[in-house]
Amino acid sequence: MADLPDDSAALLQLLSEPGTAVFLDFDGTLVDLAPTPDGVRVAPGVIEALALLAERHGGALALISGRPVAQIDAMLAPLVLPVAGVHGVERRGADGQLHVAATPDVAPVLARAQSLAAIHPGLLVERKRGAVALHYRLAPHLEQLCLQEMTAAVQACPGILLLHGKMVLEAKPAATDKGGAIAAFMQESPFAGRRPVFAGDDTTDEAGFAFVQQAGGQGVKVGSGPSAATLRLASPGALRTALLAAAVSPTSKE
Repeated sequence: MADLPDDSAALLQLLSEPGTAVFLDFDGTLVDLAPTPDGVRVAPGVIEALALLAERHGGALALISGRPVAQIDAMLAPLVLPVAGVHGVERRGADGQLHVAATPDVAPVLARAQSLAAIHPGLLVERKRGAVALHYRLAPHLEQLCLQEMTAAVQACPGILLLHGKMVLEAKPAATDKGGAIAAFMQESPFAGRRPVFAGDDTTDEAGFAFVQQAGGQGVKVGSGPSAATLRLASPGALRTALLAAAVSPTSKE
């Protein structure tokens, strides 16, 4: 990825400025992707950097993930941050209150995904609140079959949208997305009135990029691929480096 643009300096400046609200995707952004969802690891120093950066921005730092809130908490323990999980279906504000959106019935999608995975052991089904993810990273040759089956399942379930991410197909409520989750945070303290910056790596993050840039902030695309984000970093490692630098910068404290 050496040929990718590197906007690390611009991101560091944004993260170091008073009045910034920081929003971060998790998989593929804050942590490197792994063959399975439970195989990811948080790099040394990341939790401490997040804690310090959150403190220096008055608590205006949140994780915006496709994972459930409970999984993010477990991976960042003992740090507890504002989090939006399952693309905004779950959202815990800075006040600790958990908001849960109403969701359509995804049982038919779950049944179809599980039936497919039972035939093909390389597939992994992840059940979430109001969503179903079918991972084919261990069986990439099954991509078209997975897409065909999940598309048919979703078409039979009103109110469900199919997202095609990195080696994963996720059926989720059409009414919730990461842009909406960030928008909800921006209506609350300590995020309100700040300039939002959102870093993400996948197609599921594009709604977040669109919102923050419309709101006068910046989207940061991590890795390769087309994106509406105005800034680009080569890898999660580059993002972690910028976060750590901003956390220890004396100019980042408000």
